[in-house]
Amino acid sequence: MIKIAPSLLSADFSDMRSGVRACMENGADWIHCDVMDGFFVPNISFGSKMVADIRRFTGEKAYLDVHLMIEKPERYLDRYAEAGASLITVHAEATEDLEGTIQKIHELGVQAGVSLNPATGEEAILPFLDRIDTVLCMTVIPGYGGQKLIGSVIPKIARLAERKRERGYAFELEVDGGVRPENAAVLREAGATVLVAGSAFFGAEDKQELLRSLRGE
Repeated sequence: MIKIAPSLLSADFSDMRSGVRACMENGADWIHCDVMDGFFVPNISFGSKMVADIRRFTGEKAYLDVHLMIEKPERYLDRYAEAGASLITVHAEATEDLEGTIQKIHELGVQAGVSLNPATGEEAILPFLDRIDTVLCMTVIPGYGGQKLIGSVIPKIARLAERKRERGYAFELEVDGGVRPENAAVLREAGATVLVAGSAFFGAEDKQELLRSLRGE
């Protein structure tokens, strides 16, 4: 079944507890935590303390999908592992030692993900697909919520899904950016297994229906 990961970037930062509760009470599978540093992307969101506070609120029940949109993420992996991240995803474009970064995340006892910007080809991560828990394909330019999905990324998602099938890899194929009910079907058909929804989820009056629609139920 398709997993849905609401992005807290679109929640009310003055009442983050209510945003997290909305994810948990309405049946979201993951909680997507977008960490932005103002350098790798032109925006700043929150850091490891927010993740730690969310983990204290959720206990062990929630799967915290921590997406580091920051330069040299290897400097901060320990902090996010200690904060309670279930998955730490770094950008292939943001580190000079992707292999070492993946290895360090696993050594910290956390699942490892790698994200690709829309313009980055899958060739950047092909050597690592056997040791990645999640591949995150950005379908918008990272840094802001509420953007329109870039359709030209869909063939890349399909190629990664095909390689996953051919080689028997087990990674989740996550899509982040502009995901809405009207484009969810084409993303599922391309091979996506996790859909990140920010403004679509937090702007929905009926969040459970929104999740069903994204899953194709």
